[in-house]
Amino acid sequence: MKYVERVLKNLKKQNPNEPEFHQAATEILTTLAPVVEKHPEYEAAGLLERFVEPERVVMFRVPWVDDKGRVQVNKGYRVQFNSAIGPYKGGLRFHPSVNLSIIKFLGLEQILKNSLTGLPIGGGKGGSNFDPKGKSDREIMAFCQSFMTELFRHIGADTDVPAGDIGVGGREIGFLFGQYKRIRDEHVGVLTGRGLTYGGSLVRTEATGYGLVYITEEALKMRGDSFKGKTVVISGSGNVAIYACEKAQSLGAKVVAMYDSNGYIYDANGIKLDVIKDIKEVRRARIKEYANLVPGSTYTEGCKGIWTIPCDIALPCATQNEIDEASAQTLVKNGVKYVAEGANMPSTLEAIDVFQKAGVVFLPAKAANAGGVATSALEMAQSSGRMFWSFEEVDAKLKNIMVNIYHNIDNAAKEYGYEGNYVMGANIAGFVKVATAMMAHGIV
Repeated sequence: MKYVERVLKNLKKQNPNEPEFHQAATEILTTLAPVVEKHPEYEAAGLLERFVEPERVVMFRVPWVDDKGRVQVNKGYRVQFNSAIGPYKGGLRFHPSVNLSIIKFLGLEQILKNSLTGLPIGGGKGGSNFDPKGKSDREIMAFCQSFMTELFRHIGADTDVPAGDIGVGGREIGFLFGQYKRIRDEHVGVLTGRGLTYGGSLVRTEATGYGLVYITEEALKMRGDSFKGKTVVISGSGNVAIYACEKAQSLGAKVVAMYDSNGYIYDANGIKLDVIKDIKEVRRARIKEYANLVPGSTYTEGCKGIWTIPCDIALPCATQNEIDEASAQTLVKNGVKYVAEGANMPSTLEAIDVFQKAGVVFLPAKAANAGGVATSALEMAQSSGRMFWSFEEVDAKLKNIMVNIYHNIDNAAKEYGYEGNYVMGANIAGFVKVATAMMAHGIV
């Protein structure tokens, strides 16, 4: 039995009932077969077995008291997956869907994503099945303080530096950091995405969305094309979607659709981003209000229909597996030419196959949405040096990182005979750096 197949079989046997983790591991390991065949020493060192097994998994209960005085209990997780090239780095996700399988899939992807940035950061992920939606600020503070009361034991500026993810924005990071500082009596860069008044970095809010557009822009540029005049559909309406929309519009694109978990809006004249920002960032309301505020726009219940809207460029920025095979076929039929993933694993394996067979330029999440963690690492650098860089400085560094990522995955795909296959290119380019470091460290 081939090495990759054996590792995958054992992984599924040893980690039952973890479909998201199985999906991510399958997608990654099958694309690494050419590298493993070229390096038989990896098998002798059990490298793949160690690569897919987290270095540490922390699971804990999170008790807190709601506004009615009732005790609530949630699950907390931190998966410290791989520290071969630097301290663990990866977000915290607060969402009812969070379970160990999802955190492990995100952590495994994070290893390669962080490697692709070119910065010295390893891979990790964490979170809770707590749902911030509908909770008061006091309830969210109570939860975050309880969560950090356990998590603080396992993180540190040179050990593990979490950031935000779905459900964890500036408010949550503030409460988490405050509790860490209170317990440890130290003000260090142990969390990224902090407010600008206490060690945060400019561009961090915009970073994932901007980075997504920067790497797509480079892919367009290398084909003699640009965003100008292109019709774009973006799923989601959080930070990634909002700032991908902002940057795409600034480059001359027309973004015509966005959504939240209830449904999607369509505006043939182009999304009015100021209205979206007011709804989602200021009032924390539902996106359906857009249709009442902007004449000529429409709102449709449910999210899947957004992929029936014809577009040149699709930017899925919501959640995992939001584009399935049928949606991918519809996008291709309607003329999509570029798909770049702003969310983590938003396309199923079947959908990716549809895009690649149709000749669509497909930029996978671990490359395309690396802008967020790249800017987090830049925040870490500023914290360590007690420095504060201007918006223009950070934005220029972010763009340079994303352009380099595109060329690194493009070159890796070509080197191994898979030109244009950026799933292969991203996995290979990210893995080779980690594998080289792991081999240097011995069997640990």
